Amino acid sequence: MSADSAASADPPRPAPSDIDVFGLTDRGRVRKENQDQFLIASLHKLLRVHQSSIPADDLTPLVTESRGYLLLVADGVGGRPDGQAASGTAIRTIAHYVTHLMDLYRRLDSEKASAFLAELERAVLQSHELILEEGKREYGGRGGATTLTMLFALWPRFYLVHLGDSSWYRLRDGQLRRMTEVQTLAEALVEAGALTRTEAHRSPLRNVLASALGGHQAKPMTLVTDGRWDDVTLLCTDGLTKHVTDEEIREHLLNVQASEQTCRDLVDLALERGGEDNVTVVIGRLRRRPG
Repeated sequence: MSADSAASADPPRPAPSDIDVFGLTDRGRVRKENQDQFLIASLHKLLRVHQSSIPADDLTPLVTESRGYLLLVADGVGGRPDGQAASGTAIRTIAHYVTHLMDLYRRLDSEKASAFLAELERAVLQSHELILEEGKREYGGRGGATTLTMLFALWPRFYLVHLGDSSWYRLRDGQLRRMTEVQTLAEALVEAGALTRTEAHRSPLRNVLASALGGHQAKPMTLVTDGRWDDVTLLCTDGLTKHVTDEEIREHLLNVQASEQTCRDLVDLALERGGEDNVTVVIGRLRRRPG
């Protein structure tokens, strides 16, 4: 795990009206089905009243404002029997784990960042085991596999757990940075000095994952970092990055007025250029503060 340095005092927490987040997925122009999945969810404390002598109107609000946002993107691996089921299992398992593990909510202060991140990684690896079990049961040991990029935003900290070649991009101060590693065999050979970047781009190994949920290896990359008000976050599957360059992504995020429209513009651009794969984009940002 790596961590950016945290500020001594947390900035003010954004109000719900400040948050602009949207996701979009498309089958593309070539694939017969969409094996991509995504999730955008906010977390709240809830009081469910079953009976009371007090009028219901006197007990509202019963749901707190959001304590954080969970963003997930999963890309079922092509060529496996059921990548769509694998990506769906990953999303559902992690959502269930986060919702029902109450101990998670007691770890939200900045002093427990490592323990909180470990809980999230445990949720991800639990989904890996479940996907493997489903593969043995349904496909004789060769079931689906999926990438996963999970971002948990608990302002001002962001917790990342990532496997595969989907991506988290962050725009900050006009600069776009890919925050995730590309976990493919070609990239591993580049890091080992066995391939040049040019050779890796041409190699068929660029599409072979070195780490994936349900795959032979599941080795999550984890990160804790602080967010800034003017950051723009983008999660996507490689169906976007096959057709749209980092510089083009940067230009779209620099000019974002609404997350929904920018998602649609980027997906449309990937489709116009061939849409060879399923494409999924999730964008989150905070609206500009008045004054």
